[in-house]
Amino acid sequence: MAENEIGEWFRGIPLITRYWFLLSVVFPLLGRIGILHPLYMILNFDLVFYRFQIWRLLTAFVYYPITPQTGFHYLINIYFLYSYSTRLESGLFDGRPADFLFMLLFNGIVLLIIGFVASIPLLMDPLVLSVLYIWCQVNKDTIVQFWFGMQFKAMYLPWVLAIFNMIIQGGGFMELIGIFVGHVYFFLMFKYPQDFGGTRFISTPSFFYKYLPNRQGGVSGFGQAPASRRPRTDDDAGGGWGRRWGRGQRLGDN
Repeated sequence: MAENEIGEWFRGIPLITRYWFLLSVVFPLLGRIGILHPLYMILNFDLVFYRFQIWRLLTAFVYYPITPQTGFHYLINIYFLYSYSTRLESGLFDGRPADFLFMLLFNGIVLLIIGFVASIPLLMDPLVLSVLYIWCQVNKDTIVQFWFGMQFKAMYLPWVLAIFNMIIQGGGFMELIGIFVGHVYFFLMFKYPQDFGGTRFISTPSFFYKYLPNRQGGVSGFGQAPASRRPRTDDDAGGGWGRRWGRGQRLGDN
């Protein structure tokens, strides 16, 4: 019975998020139990371009070291990945898996460039934050909850996370990179064409639709960035850092 429930839950995750989530669980666990050495999964310019260890271009996004010091942060990453990637894929990208995959690939390519230039070996944090940032921009007027009952618009959530991580762990740099990359995608795909009347510089390659066709009723490409069309329920809430995060309520709603 439990296996059936887990299987149904897993199959209920949107397609692209499902496999991203799976890889982000499998590779850290393989590294934790010693089947794969962590040094074989981090990003390294020389090993990629001179030793042709191309797999690092993927594992740098889905591997994260699980230690007593980093385990909790990894679990938070996995929660954000599952929650906000699911909401984005089943909301703005509903019925358009090719467009969602292209968004991840675009963000990933930008992050790889930054990773090589800045010698950043692990890129899970900023990729997850870039997806969270895009969801927050699409749903920017949605009210989300943070620790101690704090409530604010979703558009501020990425910045709150960066400041919070800076204070608690002395970090915040990865969050800022994720915010930057998410903003680049959102600006080029939506803000610049719509608000400034400019040319859309990025679009999903047509061959993506051959392998990931739109679901009937979906529309290829994008127009205006809408709020998530995913129906909200009482259970549709986040829980990062021990709280219910991501449960949205429009301003003015009772």
